[in-house]
Amino acid sequence: MLRLAFVCLAFFLVKISQAQNVQIELGPDEIGLNETFTIKVTLSNDKIKSYDQFPEIQGFQKQGISQSSSMNIINGQMSSSNSIIQYYKPIRKGQYSLENFTVLINGESFSSPGKTISVGDPVNNQGFGGNAVDPFADFFGRPAEEPEFVELEDDAFFSVSVDKKEIFAGEGFNLNVAFYMSEQNQAPFQFYEPGRQLDAILKNLKPNNAWEENFNITNIEPEVVDIQGKRWMRFKVYEASFFPFSEGTIEIPRVPWEMIKYRIAKNPTFFGASRQEDFKTFYSSPQTITVKPLPPHPLKNEVSVGVFQLRENISSLEVETGKGFEYNFGINGVGNINAVSPPKRLTGGTNLDTFDPNVRQQINRGYSRVSGIKEFNYYITINEAGNYELDDHFQWIYFDPLRAVYDTLKPQAKIIVTGESKVNQALSGQRLGGIYDKIDSESNQFSNEQYKYYFTTVINVLLLGAVALLAVLIIKKK
Repeated sequence: MLRLAFVCLAFFLVKISQAQNVQIELGPDEIGLNETFTIKVTLSNDKIKSYDQFPEIQGFQKQGISQSSSMNIINGQMSSSNSIIQYYKPIRKGQYSLENFTVLINGESFSSPGKTISVGDPVNNQGFGGNAVDPFADFFGRPAEEPEFVELEDDAFFSVSVDKKEIFAGEGFNLNVAFYMSEQNQAPFQFYEPGRQLDAILKNLKPNNAWEENFNITNIEPEVVDIQGKRWMRFKVYEASFFPFSEGTIEIPRVPWEMIKYRIAKNPTFFGASRQEDFKTFYSSPQTITVKPLPPHPLKNEVSVGVFQLRENISSLEVETGKGFEYNFGINGVGNINAVSPPKRLTGGTNLDTFDPNVRQQINRGYSRVSGIKEFNYYITINEAGNYELDDHFQWIYFDPLRAVYDTLKPQAKIIVTGESKVNQALSGQRLGGIYDKIDSESNQFSNEQYKYYFTTVINVLLLGAVALLAVLIIKKK
């Protein structure tokens, strides 16, 4: 019991020590109009993996974020610290209040009581002037100064691209949203709230009158691509294929994309901040896609559009009359697999019976296209002996956008049926149901025969009364 209490106490002390690893340092109470106020968060013996937005201060404007790290070895014991500094530039002179606030560091919340800040006249920043103080300046024999950050030229762009500029109605096109950096790019970038930005721009990018097949990108991973002989790092944030329902024009507008772009210290020091957080907005180029109507055809509004092939599976090529077998009509290819309808059942031949097929489909999204297979599994019985070619009974018509022609997929299977005719058995075995089930048990006499005399008498009395009433009305009118 004593040992358990000791372990719990040790665990509690560890938790307290972990909670005290973060320090929040606020800038001075008084600064000049040409100086900056800072909020510095320091984490000891650990890395800063994530952090929340710093608070807004009335009368100040945020000027970016810098990061720094330090390491000490004393008596063989190594300690380190990592810091994030948020810079604020005063807008005008006056007295301003920084209210108490909390900041989220590595998923844990830390609070500060805030303070009152007085902004006075500009001051002459020489030697140790200003608020960017280097605590090691005396040790190294040099004056402290506020670091100067410069922006590096970047070799990057943001793109919303499509793989086709002209398609047929029902044909798919691929939409790709990505950020590109060349392998020679020196400017450091980081993604800034990609999920929120993507939700906002997709409201403008997605066409309304089209079926969407989303490639469901969950992680932004770099991949090397070659564009006109130059190697780039591509970071996809969204990819989908769209299948327009009708002809017309699809306009993909110009949209913005914001990235964190770090400014680099012009004269970096060992203990000073090496870079400062800034932002840059990139814009995509607009795109226009022309959707052409399909050529005239009786099934123009019903057929699927794509490049398809037939894949057959059949359980047997020789069967006996009346014995059922399975036949699989599979449509495989590139296109909108969801929109693939069952093959047409032709009217030729009355000896072949089928039921509604079981349907199975598999959709693959990759390599900038949508492909897959849709299978229709039929159960078939044939009641008369003979040789049967299934292309007399099934066919599937589609439009091929590459050749710009309608085409038909027909079965190749041939069935050999042996045995006695089962046509009469098939008819007698069918249950007609409904009123036919009562034919043998019900009387064949009309049910209203016994009421015929009374019905006729009532009708005659009513007619006679109507004539008498009409005569009375005529006499009174005269």
